[in-house]
Amino acid sequence: MRRIFLLIVTSLLGTQVAYAQQVLTSFKPIQMITQELTKNVTEPDVLLAANTSPHDYALRPSDVKRINHADLVIWFGPTLEPFLSKTLENRENTFTISEVPHLDLLEFEHHDEHEHEHEHEHEHEHGDGHDHGRFNPHFWLGHEQTLTMARALTAKLISIDSTHSEQYQKNLAEFEDNLNQTFAEIDLKLEPVREKGYYVFHDAYEYFEKDHQLNNLGHFTVSPERKPGAKTLISIRNALSSSNAQCVFAEPQFTPAIVESVVRGTQARIGTLDPIGTEINIADGSYFVFLDSLANHFNDCLSQ
Repeated sequence: MRRIFLLIVTSLLGTQVAYAQQVLTSFKPIQMITQELTKNVTEPDVLLAANTSPHDYALRPSDVKRINHADLVIWFGPTLEPFLSKTLENRENTFTISEVPHLDLLEFEHHDEHEHEHEHEHEHEHGDGHDHGRFNPHFWLGHEQTLTMARALTAKLISIDSTHSEQYQKNLAEFEDNLNQTFAEIDLKLEPVREKGYYVFHDAYEYFEKDHQLNNLGHFTVSPERKPGAKTLISIRNALSSSNAQCVFAEPQFTPAIVESVVRGTQARIGTLDPIGTEINIADGSYFVFLDSLANHFNDCLSQ
């Protein structure tokens, strides 16, 4: 694994002494963004496997060991990765994205009372009590939110590794240019399907939808580890029967059985949206490939 090497050159002795710093990200979307900001310096590692959701993960002893050996841990915060809260509570050199100043996070819209009661019962039944909190944590699907995070993370990287300050600043400038270009291309691509109605499995895409003015009619659940209430499913089923929705999007991390049962017998098509880029290979530019892939999945289902 590559690491950041800070080189101190002793001219009289002609020797070099290396001090290594290792960057560890919590899960894949954060790793993809960090990859762009640390190009030509290091390759950030990731804690969760690509096909693992942070919503219901349980920390293992080997994970704790990796965290303890990292020089910088980057995570969103306790509402998205609750399994990291205790381990990172008193840890230095932790970058918590939810605490970035001026990060314009969107508040979750109030979901219906029946669903709320169902989720409340689910929490007591399983004893986890996990929820997203007031704010939607899926910042990496928002244009301005990602830019704000990237600028703050670059400042953090420079503060702990000033030797590579110029490279970090260059990486940030390239990231901003590429993100703005990708945004414009996606906006043009999705323009013909903006009026097409659809449902998503869980409420993850609000930033992307607001950025590109898409017509989301609703979601099955706020948090994917919670089953949707009966009232929610009946409402979606009625909307599909009246042809108000053209597509229903499942997610590869979770069983599509509920989606399939609701869509059965209607004209609506089933598509797939992956909010964490499971199939995207980590490399320079992978974050932009991920965003474009998400746009393609929207377009493929809604344009038919």
